[in-house]
Amino acid sequence: MSVVVVWGQDYRKEVNQDETKVPAYVLPNLLVDNNGQAVATKKQWKKKRRQEVMALFKEYVYGYLPDAKVDASYKILEQSDKALDGKATRKQIEITWMGNGTSRKALLLMYLPNAKKKSPVFVNFNFLGNATLSADPDVIPSQYSRQGIAYQKRRWPLHKIIDAGYGVATLHYYDIYFDEKGNVERSILPLLGINSEADMKPNSGRAIAVWAWGYSRVLDYLLTDKQVDGKRVVCMGHSRLGKTALWAGAQDDRFAIVISNNSGCGGAALSRRAYGETVNIINHTFPWWFCDNFKQYNKNEAKIPVDQHELLALAAPRPLYVASAVEDQWADPKGEFLSASLVEGVYHLFGYKGLKTDKMPSINQPIGDRVAYHIRSGVHDVTDYDWENYIRFANRWLYKK
Repeated sequence: MSVVVVWGQDYRKEVNQDETKVPAYVLPNLLVDNNGQAVATKKQWKKKRRQEVMALFKEYVYGYLPDAKVDASYKILEQSDKALDGKATRKQIEITWMGNGTSRKALLLMYLPNAKKKSPVFVNFNFLGNATLSADPDVIPSQYSRQGIAYQKRRWPLHKIIDAGYGVATLHYYDIYFDEKGNVERSILPLLGINSEADMKPNSGRAIAVWAWGYSRVLDYLLTDKQVDGKRVVCMGHSRLGKTALWAGAQDDRFAIVISNNSGCGGAALSRRAYGETVNIINHTFPWWFCDNFKQYNKNEAKIPVDQHELLALAAPRPLYVASAVEDQWADPKGEFLSASLVEGVYHLFGYKGLKTDKMPSINQPIGDRVAYHIRSGVHDVTDYDWENYIRFANRWLYKK
């Protein structure tokens, strides 16, 4: 069992990883609107129920961001078609955002397969800096990186991705919001008119909302790049960035596929199960991730007006993949699976099949249709096995006739 100690408090006694101790719970019904009316058509889902669910997540979980005007400019700092043994074109783009009398910069790293004129692309932010993805000596270090070249290359099988005909677009997530307490001023929030903690409201978006904003802004750039197939861009993330990818994909339907890798509490896992990491633990450990309204549900998950199966449903009718790891009980693999299984009804409205089962699959046995799921052997991580399944899934749905 994991041990979490935060600000002198030991959470060992709180953490439950015993399935027999999961509390009884009743989930919100995806296909019943706020007035108690059944949702029976895709029009009802799109025009009403989806909007209701989105508003609840903004108000009580992830928060709102101001709808402020932000301008962007792009400068290619470096480009070479000799990357990855000549298989790929590497691009390094400085993005500058300007708004509210200030500016922020981010460094986007891209690898695109030379074998294609226009490539589908996985957008997937990184945790430790662009140079940590590989041993490529020509990658410019990210401005806030604290690790060196190739430090986390195991998570980025770039040759495998390029050989499959896909590109990668990534940036260090610290470029958007420092993953530390008390960094409103250093984030992109001042661009939106939020200059300090004093400007934050109970329903103001914090780190996850801001990182999701960054995913969409990277997509803005990709739609200007003639080497990118803008209709085939995949939104992907791991762990806290898996939560982010789900929220970004929910809000921005320009993403063709949404992928959650080990996203756990506040991501794909059902909050009401209170298994592994709970709402109380996550809000005490990372109080800068969610809006302050979410904190009222610490040890009170039954009262949250939404649960995470509803977040997954916001991806419909686009292809959705959720993945877990058997040794990552902290992220509640069963809760992640159940969320994915519960969106079946929404996908049916659009004529698609989901997981087609409420029984968890065996380890390393992917299941599903328009919605897919696997639980692999191993720990909380992104592995070649994960990537192989995501590529296979993308091949099926991005090029389905």
